Amino acid sequence: MEQSILKIGIIGQGRSGRDIHGQLLAKLPHCFQIAAVADSMPERQQLARQEFQCNAYATWQEMVENEQLDLVVNASPSHQHVPISLELLNRGFHVLCEKPLARTSEEVDQLIAASERSGKILAVFQQSRYMPAYVRIREVIESGVLGRIVQIDFTSNRFARRWDWQTLQSNNGGSLLNLGSHTVDQVLQLFGTDLIPDITCVMDQANTFGDAEDYVKILLRGQGRPTIDLEVSSCSVFPGEPFVIQGTNGGLRGNNERLEWSYFKPEEAPAQQLTTEPLVDKNGKPSYCRETLNWYKENWELQLAEGQSEFDYMTEQLYLMLYRTLVGGEELAITPQQVRQQLVVMEECRRQNPHIYRPAQESVRG
Repeated sequence: MEQSILKIGIIGQGRSGRDIHGQLLAKLPHCFQIAAVADSMPERQQLARQEFQCNAYATWQEMVENEQLDLVVNASPSHQHVPISLELLNRGFHVLCEKPLARTSEEVDQLIAASERSGKILAVFQQSRYMPAYVRIREVIESGVLGRIVQIDFTSNRFARRWDWQTLQSNNGGSLLNLGSHTVDQVLQLFGTDLIPDITCVMDQANTFGDAEDYVKILLRGQGRPTIDLEVSSCSVFPGEPFVIQGTNGGLRGNNERLEWSYFKPEEAPAQQLTTEPLVDKNGKPSYCRETLNWYKENWELQLAEGQSEFDYMTEQLYLMLYRTLVGGEELAITPQQVRQQLVVMEECRRQNPHIYRPAQESVRG
């Protein structure tokens, strides 16, 4: 049986629509065909015709009205994600929306309702779920060798000054919605998607030229859950390891390219019990608690196909997952319901930082 090839329409031909989605989809001709793109800039339309051999339109409305599309990729500017995705779902199209999916959980509820009414898939481009290092971290945690996970530190830090449209609140800009959408999504999978965590958040405007934040510090806590320490900063000249995990039997640290973890096996550890008597060494002198544990050390290094970047790998994995959903009927691995939890966290973060996000702004709904 011949494999189905899905016809794709892409809204936007900027850094996301062209550089990410278009370039990757062109490498998967056995699954996808870029049938059309929509962009208001004539030069981008012309480039798309040349690069992808597709039709090009000035508006997304023209595109969907003139093409038979199996999936529409919404790579419009962030503040247009909700209204465009909502109308696409209401028109009966499957949608893959770039991150951030929305600004608020209420907007996500509107999109989920539209998806359920139309019977069409709403997928979200949270490709960092497929980051090889992150996938390995989940495997190590789930193996149990680190014991109970006490704390997880995830950081996305750099030193950068930024002055484009993604620094503006009116465009759903800021580090939390843009960079943080990946990191928050990752840590919430480790925290658990069945519970809204207790949230403490500090934001700052450090190096940005816009009115949105570019420094975010978040603590997530919950009964029986690991404490999550998440940081997204644009003023970190000396960023440390982006991944650090503390467990009762060991720990892990590393980055996108290399991880290492060490642990002991409780069954091999010396038997100990609480004592209230003064501790002494073998010579009868005062002593601290001391023991010798047999530590096991393991590591992982990133390995990709020759010429393939990590980003392309993650994007390809997300698209192949979506293909299996649309063609084979598999369930989405990344659901809008999961992304809703992410937006609940972000709403609370903004509420706790009224010096940047005035309360009146949070009452505005798209």
